[in-house]
Amino acid sequence: MTDATRSALTAPHAAPETVLPRSLGLRDLVLFNLVAVIGLRWLATASKAGPSALVLWLLAAVFFFVPQGLVVTELSSRFPQEGGIYQWTKRALGEKHGYLCGWCYWVCNVLYYPNLLISSAVIATYVVGKGESGLADSWTYVLAATLLCLWFAVLLNIVGLGTGKWLQNAGGVGTYVPGVILILLGGYAALSGHPSANPITRQNITPDLGHLPGLNLWASIAFAFAGLELSSALGGEVRNPRRTLPRAILISAPLIALVYILGTGALLWLIPAGDVNIVSGFLQATSAGARDISPSLWWLAPVAAAAYTLGNIGGVGAWLTGPARVAFAIGLDRYFPPAFGRVHPKWKTPYVAILVQAILATIFLLLSVLGKGTTVEKAYLILLDTQLLIYFIPYVYLFVSFLLHRRTEAPAETVRVPGGRIGATLAGVSGFLVTLFAMGVATIPPGDDTQPALFVIKVVGGALGFVLIGGVVYWRAQRRP
Repeated sequence: MTDATRSALTAPHAAPETVLPRSLGLRDLVLFNLVAVIGLRWLATASKAGPSALVLWLLAAVFFFVPQGLVVTELSSRFPQEGGIYQWTKRALGEKHGYLCGWCYWVCNVLYYPNLLISSAVIATYVVGKGESGLADSWTYVLAATLLCLWFAVLLNIVGLGTGKWLQNAGGVGTYVPGVILILLGGYAALSGHPSANPITRQNITPDLGHLPGLNLWASIAFAFAGLELSSALGGEVRNPRRTLPRAILISAPLIALVYILGTGALLWLIPAGDVNIVSGFLQATSAGARDISPSLWWLAPVAAAAYTLGNIGGVGAWLTGPARVAFAIGLDRYFPPAFGRVHPKWKTPYVAILVQAILATIFLLLSVLGKGTTVEKAYLILLDTQLLIYFIPYVYLFVSFLLHRRTEAPAETVRVPGGRIGATLAGVSGFLVTLFAMGVATIPPGDDTQPALFVIKVVGGALGFVLIGGVVYWRAQRRP
């Protein structure tokens, strides 16, 4: 019996397959991967550690990003259905684990939008030269800008993926352009004899992984590479998915690694590590690099800020539409309310799943912006810490499911991890161990926390609370006739 047959027979609520328009091609998926994975804010985070960040990026690429790419490539070519990681886990471990994986993937991303949108609103102030004016601290501006961006992305993706994909495509370009500008400025500075702001020595290039801050940063950098699995959630809307999904990963993965590593190198060449602004570090370096060439290039930093803002809006579109497909697939299996599995009669999109996510994201935005300086803000910060822990659970399932699927027969068109059984085992185990390590780090309180035990209880307890809520939803679905 095949995995597909077994899954169909064991799904008590399985619904007839719903066919969605296949609107996505190779270019769309490459840009989708770029906007889903790349976050230029990580360049500043990494650069604060100095030149050792370059080695941390390489370690993260070898032990997490490459295994992730290989695993997702094989699974997406083997099972190119709508729902991606939810479907892979369900086929490997059964309905309960598939549901838990899908639930965690969906709920943690609902908490993710406010962070991304607020970051967009802050960086957007640099487009009009108001970056240091205090405008980013105005809740009137932040709330209006974030809600406008969110619902703009929602409407485009409800009207149809054929329309919404242009937001993600523009976001992919907008995400990559500031990175390329920064790399070119850093390269020019290096080739023209401009001394590095952070000279590389044997001491400062070696990461300090013997202490918590170094380990914490490495785990964060590793998960800056996360997100290649997202496009696979749209498998049912991709043209020739068995071929297109793997090719998109093979093209986009090197581009992602290059912009992170070379972008960090350029930033370190232009700005001393101690002076890097954690929010706008890449703009800071862009401005410095342009100024060193000619004052007439002052416009490069605002252009980079505008492109970055567009990239973040495209990122909202990507992380809105991908998890919505996971919720849609769970709705078709009737573990979420059946409305999640509805398709708009005109636009052929899972509009209920998208709208529910948008409404929840709006609520969390209101909590995060209007609750500044209150206990609401503290509660929201705990939710963010909890979100990180929940986010890792689907990655545990990703690598475990891959190792289990490798033991069964695969279709002839499957793109296999190179190296046979040994190569596949190394990829799966490496990704699995890095994920477990990151989960452990996520439960360690910050160094300035005066109540570390309470922090652990809140974060772990919060994660368990979300899992239990998902369990209640699953239990009710089981009881439904």
